[in-house]
Amino acid sequence: MKPSLNPGSAYREGFLLSRSWRDDSAGIVLEFWFATAQGPVQVVIYGERSVFFLAESDASRYQSVLALQHGISCKPLTLRDFSMSPVTAIYSQGYQQARQLADGLRQRGAEPLEADINPADRYLMERFIAGGASLCGPITDCGAYQRMVNPALRSAAFRPALKVVSFDIETAMAGLQLYSIAVHATGDDGEHRRVFIVGEGVFGDHVQGLPSQQEVLQAFLAFIADYDPDVLIGWNVVNFDTWYLQRLADQLGVPLNLGRAGSVVHWRELDEDGQRRAARIPGRVLLDGIELLRAAFYRFDSFSLEAVARSLLDEGKLLHGSDRGEEIGRLFREDKARLAAYNLRDCELVSAIFAKTRLLDFALARSAMTGLNLDRLGGSVASFDNLYLPRLHRKGFVAPNARESGVASPGGFVLDSRPGIYDHVLVLDFKSLYPSIIRTFAIDPLGLALGMTGELEESATVPGFLGAHFAREGHILPALISQLWQQRDAAREADDSPLSQAIKIIMNSFYGVLGSPGCRFFDSRLATAITRRGHEILLRTRERIESRGHQVIYGDTDSVFVWIENAVCDADAERAGLALQADLNTWWQHQLQEAFGLESLLELQFETHYRRFLMPTVRGSDKGSKKRYAGLVGTGAAERLVFKGLESVRTDWTRLAREFQETLYRRVFLAEPYEDYLCQVMGAVLAGERDADLVYRKRLRRRLDDYQRNVPPHVQAARLYAERGLPLPARGDWIEYVVTVAGAEPAAAAHAPLDYPHYVERQVQPVADGILGLLGTSFSAITGRQIDLF
Repeated sequence: MKPSLNPGSAYREGFLLSRSWRDDSAGIVLEFWFATAQGPVQVVIYGERSVFFLAESDASRYQSVLALQHGISCKPLTLRDFSMSPVTAIYSQGYQQARQLADGLRQRGAEPLEADINPADRYLMERFIAGGASLCGPITDCGAYQRMVNPALRSAAFRPALKVVSFDIETAMAGLQLYSIAVHATGDDGEHRRVFIVGEGVFGDHVQGLPSQQEVLQAFLAFIADYDPDVLIGWNVVNFDTWYLQRLADQLGVPLNLGRAGSVVHWRELDEDGQRRAARIPGRVLLDGIELLRAAFYRFDSFSLEAVARSLLDEGKLLHGSDRGEEIGRLFREDKARLAAYNLRDCELVSAIFAKTRLLDFALARSAMTGLNLDRLGGSVASFDNLYLPRLHRKGFVAPNARESGVASPGGFVLDSRPGIYDHVLVLDFKSLYPSIIRTFAIDPLGLALGMTGELEESATVPGFLGAHFAREGHILPALISQLWQQRDAAREADDSPLSQAIKIIMNSFYGVLGSPGCRFFDSRLATAITRRGHEILLRTRERIESRGHQVIYGDTDSVFVWIENAVCDADAERAGLALQADLNTWWQHQLQEAFGLESLLELQFETHYRRFLMPTVRGSDKGSKKRYAGLVGTGAAERLVFKGLESVRTDWTRLAREFQETLYRRVFLAEPYEDYLCQVMGAVLAGERDADLVYRKRLRRRLDDYQRNVPPHVQAARLYAERGLPLPARGDWIEYVVTVAGAEPAAAAHAPLDYPHYVERQVQPVADGILGLLGTSFSAITGRQIDLF
């Protein structure tokens, strides 16, 4: 509801783009930028104070230390810590001063609480502002943006129509030599395309030739300032494109003022060797398509722009291949129009991928749920804090500090598998098992603190493990998950898949957060209460299914795989699945009510019917494998193969192995001949007819110099890049290599002949034996005579 306004005040609804704070002599200054329907708004809050908390006993003990600090004030509160002791709030005019004071008190043996929360985050958190907000107060027109000083801020369900610019740069392979910068802008006013390129002349539509790198950079910055986007997107746009422009700007002695109001980019290193960075741009958001796809749980064999565009859009870059770097240099010298077209196409592909996957909608939904900035893609612990802390404070408590040690909780439970090839295997899956366990068994940090005080009757608590007891009333997390659950159901009904996916990821992260020592609420009794209850549920579910006359051949964390041995057709198996679903849900309701007096919020679903199913053995033994299986689902046009953990879904196996496995398994599942096919594939490999499919891909997890004693093949190949004229790879890059008679070599510059027997023995034979052994035969038995011909 829009409030009544005082004269000179304005009301806006906006979505948070960036936040920052700084200490000032008169207190802390907060700066927030919002995207609104009336354009960007800068909000400045003056005179804020930093706060942390001390147990009342610590505040009394160190009163003399606190009294010596200028600008410090203490205020006893009705809030309590997790030991049920009252706390005192310690206020200071500056955040840095507060951190230094907290560190000093910690060294003296005190335990300052919540001293690590910065003022901007706390200001938003305590007002439940996550993404959308209403702004009410005096407003000033500053030309390209509006400014509000000390307005009233409240949470609001606002979603903006954002202006977006996709940008991409082309450079020389070595040194700081910028060739061009292309932009593709999208917003309510349509599309805009520009390419700024070094070189004078007319090189095509949308292309502006400029005499120098500096003028290209300044023309790009002028375009950004004039078009004024809310969001900048690209592919590896933080650690390559923007960082390259920063280094170039530094060399040229010009500011990289990509932010609003002429502000510059602020950098933060994310690892020790400076390979990964975060960039904050005041008033704008910088989003990397690769990282955002990963955050949304997309999976690709390669996250290169070419590979993702081919997969999602069925189109790709104008140049591709291992010699693309040299070709870009040649085009810059000889055909700038074609280089400009190539540069612009990359921007358009990124824009199309964002549109196809609704990545920006996902980022907005995630920010609105967690309170994190749009560009903060990790931060599960911070998300949990944002959701939990303001609710905890309203319950009358402050949070503990993170613990350095604790007993690790067991992971997800995996039942022993029964290897074989089966007809009619059903997957019964507990819907969001861990969140359901939290809701059902009242698992909660505050609930644990309340339950362990000894002040509650046993009937007022729910038993956990490791001696834990959780209060049946007064907890936070179960209700929070229920609220998220309802929002996800509503998102599904509205066909809002980005919001639904964002909520699912957040709910499923709670167990991992509570089991992480980096979380302030980490306690092994919390995570163990979830996982061990999950173990118990899986085991007892198997017992119930087998008591109904079926066999459970495998189970993993939240799923059981049931063989319907007596099914004579698909319909028989599916009827059995629905009957098991109904029986188990009713049975669990009775079991939990009888044992604990709890309402079961567990929900088992009959999820998948495999018409044919393979559970493999561990390679080289007759023991059943875990987290690896394959099956055939659907009929007619909907028929498809599903692989889990096998070679066809592993990027470190060759395309030959993946394609061979899919075809061989399909033939076996459909009872089609496979012996001749197997011999044909082996013969084609040995004859050199499948060379294009023999490339391995593996990521460099460390720097090349860090590999000393154990040097795997992809590292051996990577160390040959420089002498073969290829750009030296860095940590995190994908290495493509082949195995030759001389060892591993770069796929793009192999000198020795390929080692074909290696590929037969390491790529074809293991895949074949993974299924043939269950049929009573083997790769060698079928191909033995054929091998002699080669």
